Amino acid sequence: MNSETDKSSDRRRFIDSNRREKVVKVISELATIMCVLMYVSYIAEIKSNLAGNPVPLSQPLTMMLDAILWTGYGWLKQYRDWPLVISNVPGILFGIVTILTIYVH
Repeated sequence: MNSETDKSSDRRRFIDSNRREKVVKVISELATIMCVLMYVSYIAEIKSNLAGNPVPLSQPLTMMLDAILWTGYGWLKQYRDWPLVISNVPGILFGIVTILTIYVH
C-alpha cells in the first residue's frame, strides 16, 4: 500500500465516533431540508401547468418514481431511515400534483 492511503486510513480511525455521529446527523438534517426544498420548487411547475403552459411529463414522472423508490428503500430497511423517508414523501406528493395539473388546466 502507498503511504498516502495509510495516512488517510489512520486519520479516519482516530475520528471520535461521537463526533462522526454528530456530523452524520447534521449532514442528514441538511440533506433532508435540501431535498424537501427541491421538491417544493415544483410549485412553479404546477403554477405553469395551471396557467395553460404544461411542462413535459418526463421530468415530474421521473422525479416521482425516484422519490417512490427512495421512500420505499428507507422504509424497508431493517432500521427505518427516517430522513430518507421524510425527505422523499414530498417528492411523491408534488409529483402526483404536477402530473395531474399537466392534464387539468
